[in-house]
Formats: sequence, structure tokens, C-alpha cells
Amino acid sequence: MPRHGKKYRNVLKDLDRSRLRSVEEAVKGSLEASFAKFDETVDVALVLGVDPKYSDQMVRGAVALPHGLGKTVRVAVFCKGDKEAEAKEAGADYIGAEELVEKIKGGWMDFDAVVATPDVMALVGQIGRMLGPRGLMPNAKTGTVTFDVGAAVREIKAGRVEFKVDKAGVLHAPLGKVSFGPDKIIDNLKALLQTVQRLKPSAAKGNYMKSMAVSTTMGVGFKIDPSELKKFVDS
Repeated sequence: MPRHGKKYRNVLKDLDRSRLRSVEEAVKGSLEASFAKFDETVDVALVLGVDPKYSDQMVRGAVALPHGLGKTVRVAVFCKGDKEAEAKEAGADYIGAEELVEKIKGGWMDFDAVVATPDVMALVGQIGRMLGPRGLMPNAKTGTVTFDVGAAVREIKAGRVEFKVDKAGVLHAPLGKVSFGPDKIIDNLKALLQTVQRLKPSAAKGNYMKSMAVSTTMGVGFKIDPSELKKFVDS
């Protein structure tokens, strides 16, 4: 059974993990409890009152975080013709069509996000089994299948986050780096939650945002009082 390190256990000594906190208190607590020597990522885990096995209760989308993610994102764009110049001008790292598909078939996956124009999606479908498991398959619902490749690339580079609820009804997403400080992390979290709220399926009944916790890459989770979420999202 895996054991946590000494620094992790030291954090737990004075922490009541069962106590529910406000959003602000949880974010600040997770940052203060960070102990890694590198700039950790701050993550959120949000339990939604949906049953993802039904297509009309799937929650999936994307949000442009106001303060980005604090990391460089490598973007591959599948397109042809004048869209190649548009993608290049927007800062895409890799651009192509057939040749890019063949390169990926050979095992190359040196990118973090994918954008494609609708006319080349048949090509991209050939590598769906490679992109899908990594969450990289372009999708019109998240704005990554579009003829406006320039806008899509710029948004991704600026810190857009794609999210999708998992089989257990939990949505995981990054919020930025510990070095951002609490105010920027809170701003990013609010943008994410407001987007998730707008995407609430009409088939979802009862409490939508059931519980939430924030943590850093190596840190402990800080649980948030569900009653605080609506007030936070609406503020």
C-alpha cells in the first residue's frame, strides 16, 4: 500500500480534513500547505449530480481562464490551404494534414492540444484511437473543430481548459500554479464554475454541484462547503 512522505504527513497533523471550508479559505489553505520544491499545479475536483451514462446528462465543455494556466501549451492543427497560414500566425506549433496523421500513426505525440477544421476530420478520425484516450480528439462542443483556427489556437495558448465529467460524475480541472497566489486561482475557479453552471443538463435533477475540493499536485485536498458554491458562482 502506498505511503505518503514525511512532509505530507506533517501537513496532516494540524489539518481537520473533515471540516468544510469556504471557497476562499480552501484555496488559500491549499496554497499554504504546498511543500514541493517545484511550482505545483492547483487542481479542483467537482462532484456533479449527473449520471454520465446517459448522453443527456453528460457535462463537457471548455473555458478560457482569465489568468491562464502558467504553462506553455503545444498545439497541433489539422488543416489545409489558407488555414495553414492562419494557424501559423496564431502561434500553432505543428500544422498539417495527411503528413501529420502519418507522423502520429508512427507514434509521435509531442503536443498538448489539437485543433482541426471540419473538412479534415475524416483524416483525424484515422488516429482517433490514439488521440481519444489522451483527451486530445477535437470536438465541436469544445471549439476545437472549427474553421476559425486562429481564434482557437490563441485561446488555447492563453490558457483554455477543456473538461469532461468522468464515469463517476466527477469533473477534474487545473486552475493554475501555486505561484499565482489565491486571488488569481479564485478568479480562474469562478470562471470554470460559471461555465459548468451554464452547461447544467436539463435532465439533471436535484443538487447539481454536490461537493468540491481543491488541492495542489503533491498536497492534500481541502473540502469546500457545497452551500458556499452557489453564492460563489453567482457573486
